[in-house]
Amino acid sequence: MANRAMLASGEQARPEVRHAMATKSNEGNRRRPLWRRLLRLALAVGAVGAAAWAVRDIPAAIGGRPDGIRGQRVRRSPQFRDGAFHNAARTSSVPPPGAGMRALRDMFSDRALRRPPGPVPLVNVKPSAEEAGATGLHLTWYGHASALVEIDGARVLIDPVWGQRVSPSALVGPRRLHEPPVAIEDLPELDAILISHDHYDHLDLPTVRALVAGQRAPFVVPLGVGAHLQRWQVPAERIIELDWTERVELAGITLISTAAQHFSGRLFARDGTLWSSWVIAGPLHRVFYTGDSGYFDGYARIGAEHGPFDLTLVQVGAYNDAWPDIHMTPEQGVAAHLDLRGGLLVPVHWATFTLAPHAWTEPVDRLWAEAKAHDVALAVPRPGERVNVATPPSVDGWWQALA
Repeated sequence: MANRAMLASGEQARPEVRHAMATKSNEGNRRRPLWRRLLRLALAVGAVGAAAWAVRDIPAAIGGRPDGIRGQRVRRSPQFRDGAFHNAARTSSVPPPGAGMRALRDMFSDRALRRPPGPVPLVNVKPSAEEAGATGLHLTWYGHASALVEIDGARVLIDPVWGQRVSPSALVGPRRLHEPPVAIEDLPELDAILISHDHYDHLDLPTVRALVAGQRAPFVVPLGVGAHLQRWQVPAERIIELDWTERVELAGITLISTAAQHFSGRLFARDGTLWSSWVIAGPLHRVFYTGDSGYFDGYARIGAEHGPFDLTLVQVGAYNDAWPDIHMTPEQGVAAHLDLRGGLLVPVHWATFTLAPHAWTEPVDRLWAEAKAHDVALAVPRPGERVNVATPPSVDGWWQALA
């Protein structure tokens, strides 16, 4: 006690006292069982190893920057000026004064409302051989913006994200609210993999690696996004980059890159790659996917040029007053669908990741009410549920029944 008192008061311990304390500590270490010392060493090594494992993929996940021929194409784009891509209208991804702080504060209040109170019902039923070989138009929504479009005999996978977090890190970032309804290895053979932009909730490194290994389909991406795929060792012959209005024909269908109102970036630098909406046009059917976008007058132009559409996949979640230019509210989603001259509307970009302060069911609740008000045909499938667009199921409010 006296020794501890001297040290606590700041008095310098005498040499013999320091020697006695060190001797006592060494004796304590010798008395500690060997297994316990080895366990502590193993835990320390394991912690270092876990930390190294968690950060090992971060530099790769951030992606690459367009250079060489790819960089030249970027710089020649009408959408690129002053070192960055731009929307057609003047927009900002920076929150208005005070809105950013309100959004941050709201994220920490009513947190229970932003998660489903029970398990999200998933559907994992493989189509029969007859169904799988059908022509026509079918949609399978896997959650968030990931979806499979089967159109006139071709299969197009949109914005596939099978990772657990939408982040460059395995330890931090928004985590899934439900598991993928099917394993990525169980996807059918694809004809194209379509990417809308390079944000983590639309372009996922682990998913890309799995698709490179398990599929042969090309990745069709907006201008500049190929630099990320190149860094992730996607073969050059499987990367097709398009500017707005450009198109490619694959497996009897046409994929057309069209305008969107958003932004890009996987770290601090922004807008070095393009963002797109997409037209998927077959001989008999047409589909439109908004990607991430604010509401803008471009939808009316796209509808006039490429519509009408049998199906529209419309982003309706992750909206907030802090970023009004770059994501649509549910009501704006219905307006976009009408501008596009759409037939069946299917909402995407909700239910899988918490990316905004609103309740997890709010986007689809508001969308359902707005669709009724405008007599818009609506389908809200469970993740993994395959929808025949010609005979869609009625909306049953499955998300409201979770307990």
